[in-house]
Amino acid sequence: MSEIAVRDNNVPESQRINGGFSNGKVVKAQVEGASENTEEIQRKGMAAVVGTSAKMDETENSEAVITSIEVEYIESEELKDVEDVDDCLKALLSGLGSKDWVTVCDALNNVRRLSIFHKEAIVSMLEEVISLVVKSLKNPRSAVCKTAIMTAADLFKAYKDSIIDSLDPLLVQLLLKSSQDKKFVCEAAESALVALTSWVSPVLLLPKLQPYVTNRNPRIRAKASICISRSVPRLGTGGIEEFGTDKLIVIGASQLSDRLPESRDAARALLLELQSAYEKSQAPEPPAVPEQPQVPEPTAAPEQPAIVSWEDFCQSKLSPLSAQAVLRVTSSAREVGS
Repeated sequence: MSEIAVRDNNVPESQRINGGFSNGKVVKAQVEGASENTEEIQRKGMAAVVGTSAKMDETENSEAVITSIEVEYIESEELKDVEDVDDCLKALLSGLGSKDWVTVCDALNNVRRLSIFHKEAIVSMLEEVISLVVKSLKNPRSAVCKTAIMTAADLFKAYKDSIIDSLDPLLVQLLLKSSQDKKFVCEAAESALVALTSWVSPVLLLPKLQPYVTNRNPRIRAKASICISRSVPRLGTGGIEEFGTDKLIVIGASQLSDRLPESRDAARALLLELQSAYEKSQAPEPPAVPEQPQVPEPTAAPEQPAIVSWEDFCQSKLSPLSAQAVLRVTSSAREVGS
């Protein structure tokens, strides 16, 4: 995860535009031309923003000056604590809602710092903070959007299950951003989804993800499928059975024939996990061995529950074609492993 910082390109004070981070490290530097290829810079992990200054050059007969801002991203592990927690909290919401994008980025980074170093400090305003982070996720400016994505990832790590009631708008935006063509934003969103599936309990997260595997957008379906296949192993054998193997197998079967290979690969991983957990749950438990030998009393043997094979289970829960497709995947994997 990362902080956004804007480099001072050694532009004279008289040529700088107002705006910058509270730590004074950020300026909007005026230059007469902006020949940098912004997409190329973004692919290198940077974001360059070019715009026209409202200020005119007096010596050039009111000629407009172009503004160029170079942005770099710093890993979360390298973030430093805020200087004054109280002052930071007072300005946090207004900063997140500002119309100036640099101020918004500064506030987003302060949310990240607070979530890492003082997570209890923003609990009372967490719902408002998340709402404003979602607003920044929708911002067309890539630097704001990427910083908001990274903020979301830090929030997942800090607040875990307590964020679940506010998750829906964050989740839909992250799925959208991870499905778009702008690579550096897409990669950041994918990392945030990894954080989500790593820190939020799968029992709470899976119901939030389920609706998206039927989304009209195939890329969103693929990202949701990947999140599900990543979350299910965290349930464990007992958790899978409790959540509902029948529910999960329907999801896996539906994605086996999806358009994108990402969906199909995620479905295969999910189905293999379900098969393993199901067969473990059906295996008879070994009889308990008494600590001291005792003369057994003649009693009727306890009735063992009927064992249903994986094949029979699939055929009972799925349509014939879907069951056939699932068994083809799981049987071939079993043959490879044997």
